Amino acid sequence: MKKSVILLIIIYIAFISLGLPDSVLGSAWPSMYGGFGVPLSYAGILTMITAGCTIISSVFSARLIKRFGTGLVTAVSVLMTAVALLGYANATRFYQLVILAVPYGLGAGSVDVALNHYVTVHYKARHMSWLHCFWGVGATAGPLIMGAWLGAGKSWNIGYMTLAIIQLVLAAGMFVTLPLWGKNDSHKETGDGEQEGATNEDGTNEGISKYIGKKGTLSALIAFYAYNALEATAGIWAASYLVLGRSIAGETAAKWASLFYMGITGGRLISGFITERFGDKNMIRLGHGVIALGLLLMVLPITDLGALLGLILIGVGCAPIYPCLIHQTPELFGKEKAQSMIGIQMASAYIGCTLMPPLFGIIGDNISIHFYSVYLIVMLALMFVTSEYLNRMRVNKNR
Repeated sequence: MKKSVILLIIIYIAFISLGLPDSVLGSAWPSMYGGFGVPLSYAGILTMITAGCTIISSVFSARLIKRFGTGLVTAVSVLMTAVALLGYANATRFYQLVILAVPYGLGAGSVDVALNHYVTVHYKARHMSWLHCFWGVGATAGPLIMGAWLGAGKSWNIGYMTLAIIQLVLAAGMFVTLPLWGKNDSHKETGDGEQEGATNEDGTNEGISKYIGKKGTLSALIAFYAYNALEATAGIWAASYLVLGRSIAGETAAKWASLFYMGITGGRLISGFITERFGDKNMIRLGHGVIALGLLLMVLPITDLGALLGLILIGVGCAPIYPCLIHQTPELFGKEKAQSMIGIQMASAYIGCTLMPPLFGIIGDNISIHFYSVYLIVMLALMFVTSEYLNRMRVNKNR
């Protein structure tokens, strides 16, 4: 097997590890918060800290990658998330979860930017969709693992311990395969194992002030912000909405919530086969339409099956949007600035994760959990408007 193929497999596995812990808090939290003696909305504190640290690592990731290389940054980042999950499994006080959210967030941001940029520059568009499909595999497996332990009458601690062990094994694999990165980091891969010349990228991390005045930058940042706000809010609060808004049992809600991520996973698997044919622009539009359909099913006064189907469709609609937003970055802003721009865009995305799910937690606590669907509709509208502006900018640029 060619080393370039082995490296691609490693990248896919790394994204499974990135997705594993991303969705598990939302599934476990209905069973966790009572034992810590904190309100339901305190899940937002953890997500805010995690995302805040992810923003920091995203902004500085270009410098880290330039100095240490994509492989080492990825391996260390996976190890940091494994340590954080191990700590979660043994936590007895809420403040401990707060502290552990820091290494998890720092690790997640670095590996996310490193791998997304590497695949954007080195591989064909289909691999970007499949890469994020593997993130969905991890994000789907996390709630399923937690739901299985809860359904068996075990505590959420066992679920986190299981995930920590998986992450430690993945981290070990990353360190063992570090020599492969040294042989591939400076070449461009076509996705078929053929190397091309290195791209003209400076590897620096320019400040946002150098980009904000450029046409399309603000719209791109808002689009990333709105997308991650929608995805994070939908995933984190799905189980709580099903339990408190639909009166579904906690262990059942945890399993149902995983279907949202299953929708993302399946959608990205399919997107990998059709993205190059339809293009980023049309795939983003298709995603918006499917999300809208899912939200319609969520708000209609029909059976719980409608809410379940709606969650799946929202996940399927989310599937092509994030990979396509990332993949179009070199075309919109230039390959030589792609790494820095991707870092800034992801920082904006994680700001959406930081602010919007906790805000909905406050709404759910003090007004009603039933505003779940309305909240997501607002995020979808914001994402649609800014994405369409980028589409028009692309058309004008190509004339």
